[in-house]
Amino acid sequence: MPEELPPVAPLAERPTLAPNVRGALWMLGSALAFTVMTTLIKFLGDDYPAALQTFYRQAAGLLVLAPMILRDWRGAFHATRPGILLFRSAAGTVGMILSFYAFQVLPLAEANALSFTRTLWLVPLAMFVLREKTGPLRIGASLVGFVGVLVMLQPGAPGHGFGWGQAAALGAAALFAMTITGMKVMTRDHSPFTLLVWSAVLGLIFSLPPALFVWRWPEPLDLLLLAAMGVMGTVTQGCYIKGMQIGDAGAMAPIDYSRLVFTAVVGFVLFQEVPTWATIIGAAIVVASTLFITLREQQLSRRAQNG
Repeated sequence: MPEELPPVAPLAERPTLAPNVRGALWMLGSALAFTVMTTLIKFLGDDYPAALQTFYRQAAGLLVLAPMILRDWRGAFHATRPGILLFRSAAGTVGMILSFYAFQVLPLAEANALSFTRTLWLVPLAMFVLREKTGPLRIGASLVGFVGVLVMLQPGAPGHGFGWGQAAALGAAALFAMTITGMKVMTRDHSPFTLLVWSAVLGLIFSLPPALFVWRWPEPLDLLLLAAMGVMGTVTQGCYIKGMQIGDAGAMAPIDYSRLVFTAVVGFVLFQEVPTWATIIGAAIVVASTLFITLREQQLSRRAQNG
């Protein structure tokens, strides 16, 4: 007689991945999508300035959201504080243009490392805008992080300094921190989807005027690459939000830094960029300080919830 096979467990009883594992996979997806997007930004940068790339990125992102908006367009656009939405979208658009410029002119690893300073900018914004109590540990970690920025930039060293690319990267990080602060305020009475819709629509409107100054119609292949860049930007956001939603924030935060490795590898393979020791050490300091701030905030949040 043939050997009997073991019974197959019902689908509902089969083991599933732990939430943190599923969240980690989403975060890795976000890091990979971000790497593809920044690679396309740099690859297309010689022919398409940052303002024009930003417009096409916003247009592609809005097309991705269009089917969901059409299901309930009134609910998607319902807002009670349009002034903050306008400011947040304007800051986000300018920040995106500066960020794209930084990725075009700087090595991918350096531009990516400087982008993580947005967490450092959140500390003073939380103090002065949200009126949150900020302890000496978080303030100290923020200051240490900016020391890491100085290590990367090496002001005064021959062949190094504070150029337009570095200024754009830090300015973009500060503006993105403002958009995050605005999101914290707006999520009290607005859904994340509503904020995403307003950001996409207003971002397209705000990015059009600067794009017109450098306008050019893309070739068919370039149009596909620009569309892919925009889609990857939306995928990056979606995977990040999903990962943070499923997994524990403290466990997810370190995984987001995997894009430092991905962009460094891509920069080396495709663009022959070799990260300097100053960039590696400075990036490590920035990562350590921002990670400490993230974990510290989670710890304080748990204490507040537990009374």
